[in-house]
Amino acid sequence: MFTKIIYKYCLFAFAIFISQQSGYAQATNDEIMCVQLDHLDKILKEFTYFEEKNDTMEVAKGETATFQFVLRSIYSIKNLKIEALNLTKENNKIPPALKAFVGYVRLGQYSDLPSKDRLLSPSGYFPDQLFDIESIDVASLSNQPVWITYPIPKDASPGIYAATLSFSGIVNGKKFTIKKQIYAKVYDVVLPEQTLWVTNHFNSSTALAYMNNQEPVVRFSDRYWELLKILANSMGSHGQNTYLISPLEFCKYKIDGLNYSFDFTDFDNMVEFFIREGGLKRIEGGYLGGHIVEGDYKSPIGVTYPVKSAAPGESTVFRMDTIKQQPLENDTLHAFLTQFFPALYHHLRNKGWDKMYIQHISDEPGDAAAKSYIQISEFLHRLAPEIKVIDAVVSNKLANSVDIWVPVLHNLNKDYAFFQEQQKRAEVWFYTCVTPQGNYANRFIELPLLQMRILHWINYRFNITGYLHWGFNHWHLQTPGEAAYHHPTANMVWPAGDTYIVYPGYNKVYSSIRLEAMRDGIADYELLKLLEQKYPEKAKEIAKFIVLKFDSYDCSIGNFRQTRTKILKLLSQESER
Repeated sequence: MFTKIIYKYCLFAFAIFISQQSGYAQATNDEIMCVQLDHLDKILKEFTYFEEKNDTMEVAKGETATFQFVLRSIYSIKNLKIEALNLTKENNKIPPALKAFVGYVRLGQYSDLPSKDRLLSPSGYFPDQLFDIESIDVASLSNQPVWITYPIPKDASPGIYAATLSFSGIVNGKKFTIKKQIYAKVYDVVLPEQTLWVTNHFNSSTALAYMNNQEPVVRFSDRYWELLKILANSMGSHGQNTYLISPLEFCKYKIDGLNYSFDFTDFDNMVEFFIREGGLKRIEGGYLGGHIVEGDYKSPIGVTYPVKSAAPGESTVFRMDTIKQQPLENDTLHAFLTQFFPALYHHLRNKGWDKMYIQHISDEPGDAAAKSYIQISEFLHRLAPEIKVIDAVVSNKLANSVDIWVPVLHNLNKDYAFFQEQQKRAEVWFYTCVTPQGNYANRFIELPLLQMRILHWINYRFNITGYLHWGFNHWHLQTPGEAAYHHPTANMVWPAGDTYIVYPGYNKVYSSIRLEAMRDGIADYELLKLLEQKYPEKAKEIAKFIVLKFDSYDCSIGNFRQTRTKILKLLSQESER
């Protein structure tokens, strides 16, 4: 294999040398290598041999057809541009949505327990960012992947579509243009409305400065809404339908002794904004509190409540202050909650949001905090029985206290029988973050791109109806583009990519190949659910081709493509069972 690679590369270099001697004003294609690859391939900087994969992209109506090419030359490439014409079939035309150059990030930290499928890069650089910019310069002997997407309308005519792509620039002082033909087969299958619940917790305060030339952004200013719209559009267009919005944080309070009144105007504005701009279908009420001793997960769970500053001349209207968590036995806290939750539920019903609202109590309650957590949950259920409680849990002692269980993936595996039992009365989602590591799928940059899609095949394979991740855009405490994160309360660095799946620019959010793959994984889930309606056993069998166990997957891109084709053919009745 090594001899074959060297031979092919020498032929490529010789062709470039001969063309240089000819003195052509127009560069020949021999001076530029341009190869189509599967978009699930991560193109490392060190790769020098590429096998053309110009297969027709197969999609359902409502999905996104994605194409990837890589360009490379022994000379530097100046002003590289991408032109993508419409995908066309007769009079049917589908315009492109994204034309981007794939950027590289140098990993600052890998997982402590590596996966057997982990990708190895000698340089430490991995492809991730998607820069949808007009042009880019490429250093000599460097790989430059490009990424083009076409969202297929749900009313598109089925059949084979074709489009012409053009790559142009200057190499060795000469202009070049390379044209490539791409094809997409649209099956007579319509992607159903999304049923999988997906939430990525986002930073809408300090992180917005990274989209504003490092200038702070005042909450609820015109600039705030302008930048938040960009963030919301990115989340909503990639399958997010559940948003963490805290009524405690966004409420305004008045107090007279222990009597409170509540103004939910700002909370309403946030919810209505994300319904309009982000496709919100469920409101994930923010955390009521946390461990009374910060960082001590053995301490009981407490709840925060608003306190009025004694500063002279201060307005009688105030917001939630940051104070230590208080136990439920605290008289002031008890009085506040007794008034707040009935008022909140009454307000939600008036807005028609009562069925959409779910409530967090505390993040990752464990066995040691179970008693206090149960006490708070029971109290809330008495105040507002219709409000469901959701939390990322690391304890099985909370039965009947949680309505939406969100265990971390490896605990879902370990205690799957327990969670199957919980599904008789509650929902079960799962989450990933800095864990699990090892052979489990996660969103780390070091992992194969296919595993981002596999996360949602796990959802289907094990009948898990939601997915939660804490880090959509937590760019603070790190330099964007350097894939590392320093936890503010612990002396540790988390695996690259855990804290964010998009990148900031001025007035801009750049997507990533990981986010694109997760959107496609959500579509895979919905197609499997659709197949289940026709052929229940066949759908389960197909899912097992890809997800063998919770922590064992077939990461062959070729096998994955064949499996996807089988789903589309069964749904469109192009093949028999």
